[in-house]
Amino acid sequence: MDLIPSFSVDHTEIVPGIFTSRVDVLGEYYVTTYDIRVTKPNVEPAVDVAAMHSLEHLIATYLRNDPEWKDEIVYWGPMGCLTGFYLIMKGNRDPREIYDLVLNAFKSVEGAEDVPGASAVNCGNYLMHNLTFAKWHARKFAEYLTAHAGRDEIFEYPKTERLVTEDGQNFYDS
Repeated sequence: MDLIPSFSVDHTEIVPGIFTSRVDVLGEYYVTTYDIRVTKPNVEPAVDVAAMHSLEHLIATYLRNDPEWKDEIVYWGPMGCLTGFYLIMKGNRDPREIYDLVLNAFKSVEGAEDVPGASAVNCGNYLMHNLTFAKWHARKFAEYLTAHAGRDEIFEYPKTERLVTEDGQNFYDS
C-alpha cells in the first residue's frame, strides 16, 4: 500500500507555516489542500481541543465571509494531530498567495467576543470551546507568520528522503 503524501513530510523538520499539501484536478478545475501548521509537531504541545474547536468556528466563519476569497473556500478544519488545520480552496495557488488571507484570519480572532455557532442548535459539541485559549494560539501564530514572512521554510515542506530499491520500489520505514 502506498504511503499517502502527507505522511512523506518530515514532521521532525516542519515548522509552523502555510504549505501546499496536495493539488487535485477535478475535470478542468484544480482544488488545493493547504496545511496550515500552527505548532511544531512533536516539539510544541498540540493545540488544546477546545481551543482548536473554537478556532475552527472562528476562522471558518471569517474565511466564508471574506469578500475577496469566500467563493474560493471549500473547507476549513482541524488536523487529527491538533497541530494545525487543512484549508481546501478552489484553484492552485502558491502558499505565498494566500499568506495575507491566512494571517488576517488568525488576526481576526483577537477581536472575537464569542464563538460563532457555539450553541446546541448549531454545534455538535457546543460546550467544548475555549475562546481565551483560541485567542492565545491565534495571536502566537499570527506573530510567528509576521516575523517569518520572508522565509521559504514557512511555505515549503521539508521532505523525508526515501530509499528507492534497484527495481524502483520505494522503501518506507515505519
